[in-house]
Amino acid sequence: MKLKKLGNSDVEVTPLTFGAWAIGGWLWGGAEEKAAINAIRASVDQGITTIDTAPAYGFGRSESLIAEALEGIDRSKYQILTKYGLDWTSTTGEFHFATIDNDGKPVNMYRNARPERVIKECEDSLRRLKTDYVDLLQIHWPDTTTPIADTMEAVARLIEQGKVRAAGVCNYSVAQVEEALKVIPLASNQVPFSLVNRGIMNDVIPQALKKGLGILPYSPLQRGLLTGKFRPDYEFNEGDSRKDSKYFTPENIRRVNEMLEKIRPLADAHNATIAQVIINWTSRQPAIASVLVGARDEKQVTENAGALAFELTDSELEYISGLAASLVLVSNRQ
Repeated sequence: MKLKKLGNSDVEVTPLTFGAWAIGGWLWGGAEEKAAINAIRASVDQGITTIDTAPAYGFGRSESLIAEALEGIDRSKYQILTKYGLDWTSTTGEFHFATIDNDGKPVNMYRNARPERVIKECEDSLRRLKTDYVDLLQIHWPDTTTPIADTMEAVARLIEQGKVRAAGVCNYSVAQVEEALKVIPLASNQVPFSLVNRGIMNDVIPQALKKGLGILPYSPLQRGLLTGKFRPDYEFNEGDSRKDSKYFTPENIRRVNEMLEKIRPLADAHNATIAQVIINWTSRQPAIASVLVGARDEKQVTENAGALAFELTDSELEYISGLAASLVLVSNRQ
């Protein structure tokens, strides 16, 4: 896949990014290590050379698996995007939520973006990833207990030291982005965005276009919901957070599936799956730099790569957007 610039930075990314949350196992009901390693290798082989991870994904497990999978590959041939700011080792910062680790033990997650934590997390990530630098370092979630300027100054120091190539943010509001830009150039804002979750089109995307940031949308398939593979009676594994999501209520699964059936003829016309059509639609939205797509095995990687093997027409894009605009979901869960 052809590389494209990430915002105004010198970092280049592929139009699809391998999202490495699920391979860490945490909040996804577990993951199989050998399949995960093969998936990462297959991703690079098929041209999806940009990989997004975080220390919190499996409490370091995702980053370690990435290092194992990429061992022996020229470092210049792939791009690593990782994060900082979620702390499960202390009670410093802002409480995020209570969860369980990969062994099923209770853990409290805190948002901690203090300068010393930023530096430590970056060093730990470099060690786990077995690399001298990361291409993009992103704050995972805003930490309201730490001034944004203090956090970004720490990232600026890491860039000066050559350990980080560019700075990014995740889940930042328009106001928070403006505050960060007073201290450091930002390459990107990674935010949730899908056919059924399009709120960023009102403010975040216009800001990105104006300020020259690339948008890295995550959960473009709404954690699998938009594949059409879920049924209203689906039962999730223990530890899978999707069972508590408003998107996965039986009624919402039914409503989304009705919408997806209206997209199916279009997918058939392109010899594609519904998921591939939706990923393609996502990649064509304004300011989108690279779409994060998760995969647990080689088969899913191949399916993801095929999402850009065809081109939707303007009328097809408008048709899909219209279906999404008319969809009404029940909101009895968060």
